[in-house]
Amino acid sequence: MADKPHILIAGAGIGGLTAALALLKSGFDVDVYEQAAELAEIGAGFQMSANGTRVLYELGLGEAIEAIAWQPSGKEIRIWNTGQTWKLFDLGAESVARYGFPYMMFHRGDLHRVLVEAVRAAKPDALHLGANCVGCDQDGKHVRLRIEGGEDAIGDALIGADGVHSAIRQTLFGPDDRSFSGLIAWRGLVNAADLPDEMARPVGVNWVGPGGHVVHYFVRHGALLNFVGILEKDDWQVESWTAQGTVEECLADFAGWHEAIRATIRNFQTPYKWALMRREPMDRWTEGRISLLGDACHPMVPMLAQGAVMAIEDGMVLARCLKAFGSDVERALSRYEDLRRDRTARAIRGSNENADRFHNSQLGDPAVAQKYVDTEWQPDRVRERYDWIFTYDATSVEV
Repeated sequence: MADKPHILIAGAGIGGLTAALALLKSGFDVDVYEQAAELAEIGAGFQMSANGTRVLYELGLGEAIEAIAWQPSGKEIRIWNTGQTWKLFDLGAESVARYGFPYMMFHRGDLHRVLVEAVRAAKPDALHLGANCVGCDQDGKHVRLRIEGGEDAIGDALIGADGVHSAIRQTLFGPDDRSFSGLIAWRGLVNAADLPDEMARPVGVNWVGPGGHVVHYFVRHGALLNFVGILEKDDWQVESWTAQGTVEECLADFAGWHEAIRATIRNFQTPYKWALMRREPMDRWTEGRISLLGDACHPMVPMLAQGAVMAIEDGMVLARCLKAFGSDVERALSRYEDLRRDRTARAIRGSNENADRFHNSQLGDPAVAQKYVDTEWQPDRVRERYDWIFTYDATSVEV
């Protein structure tokens, strides 16, 4: 590793760990600084399409992720109050046949553990916990990562993978320009044994309705159902994954929805709620030897199931750029940004468009809801919205 740049990463989330693993496997020395004192199980479920799973297989994690993931047979659209159902697309074997890799659902904590173990196997002392990254600077040759109450870290490049409230981004570019989307999200996990029969089918489901939608799918090999419900409301504007609500509040918000939805809410282990903020795509996120990754530079509302997957792609493309340009760190980071800017901006726009699509007022009228779904989820339109995402190959895109 002595002849390769020493890379610092602020943040040990999914994106930061993917970048660390990809860099370590390419022979770089990497140190990751994480504010949490211990790597506890946080978050809930997320979906990963073939463009994300192909990266994890490339990193040698295929067997490990197969042991923790749930693989759905397909995805469906359902009407919020009647339960009328349409097939959105097949998954399972079809995802492998069409895109080369499976579509998987994960509990975030499970995948995080797999990545932590892989990083530590590659470099046992790579992760530094209890290290709150509060800023950075550079002098043209080195970067300095400032750690609250601790010794600064010095390296050849710094990647800010420190999330939506990134201190690295704020140091480089100032406060972000965010606005409340008018949407709040509820999330919860439910034991599979506690589900009504109607919710136990082996598919991912998107219930759509006027002013709101619900997504649910299994995680942890089918042991838990992950539930996310998003509504147009303005009485909660806290952007935090750990703010708890109550089952009674959540039921009140989903009054009038199908009884299967309400029965699922009644069995939440713990309900959480958070406000969704919208941010415009950044024009640039690299400054010299410092760049950003994942939610630190392209956060998006969770309507396209691509937030974490974009961060995973970032990690692979970043590592490949640094490998390709060797000691020319600034050129490598500039190329990484150029490769990722338009794609992630398109994902942000697609997520915003889905919010309008999922919550359309026409879904409130049973007489026109069926025609609306038939039109908006017509197979050619679905392929137009998703094929450009699923076919992307971060492991071979030209750098």
